[in-house]
Amino acid sequence: MSKFGVLVMGPAGAGKTTFCSALIQHLRNNKRSCFYVNLDPAAEDFVYEPDLDIKDLISLEDVMEEIGLGPNGGLIYCFEFLLDNLDFLTEAIDPLTEEYLIIIDMPGQIELYTHIPVVPTLVGHMTRSGALNVNLCATYLLESTFIIDRAKYFAGTLSAMSAMIMLEIPHVNVFSKMDLIKGSVPRKELKRFIDPDSSLLEDDPTEAHAVTTSADISGADPSGAESVMAGGSFKRLNRAVAQLIDDFSMVSFLQLDVQDEDSVGAILSYIDDAIQFHEAQEPREPIDELENSYDDGEMT
Repeated sequence: MSKFGVLVMGPAGAGKTTFCSALIQHLRNNKRSCFYVNLDPAAEDFVYEPDLDIKDLISLEDVMEEIGLGPNGGLIYCFEFLLDNLDFLTEAIDPLTEEYLIIIDMPGQIELYTHIPVVPTLVGHMTRSGALNVNLCATYLLESTFIIDRAKYFAGTLSAMSAMIMLEIPHVNVFSKMDLIKGSVPRKELKRFIDPDSSLLEDDPTEAHAVTTSADISGADPSGAESVMAGGSFKRLNRAVAQLIDDFSMVSFLQLDVQDEDSVGAILSYIDDAIQFHEAQEPREPIDELENSYDDGEMT
């Protein structure tokens, strides 16, 4: 029996837990079942208490105190410990039916998704090729304010693309916190960020008054002191990253405002399509819908 889940990822502060809470509320409003899994061993505050919490197995605070690791090393240790104790996940998730959407809230350390094989190993255990047979979709959140700094935007987009390549599962990229830039970015300009456009760096308004130096010429040595000090090496690296993203044409973004339920519902529809959730649901007779309405204390 297939199961369905979404892996909510992204850098620290992107709004992953907030999105999980909004998604749970939306599912409840639409009478859909969900199972909330917290895999952030440092998370403490939740709107909805997780049905399964990694801190019941291991916490970052304990690892830092007992082993003496820092926050980053501690997070990696926690995930390695989880991989050694996968029964913790299996025993909780295996009994779930196909009616549930499993929501997995991940930590914000992007190394876990980009170049350390910890999360790919976890995904392999959970997906169809593994023990749990979960149709899993990754949802990568990037804060919309990244578009203010175009170099930062392309760095964030590169991390999303790296996660797509590493995990090899259906992937939805999302601009979170769209309410923070509402009205400050013209719609036509925003479209260039939704589908990354490498020419964004060429007309960056923050570079409008920059002085062009010989260090920025394509033939200059990027490791030379003049190029480094003038910022030419940095600019050339940014252009190379932007062109790489453009060449692959893998990344595009959806827009999310968690205060707008329609926006949350739109993201969920993309997730459902990616994991083929509705195709696996059995058709329900009108009498079943009516009985559910009575069970919920509603009458139509």
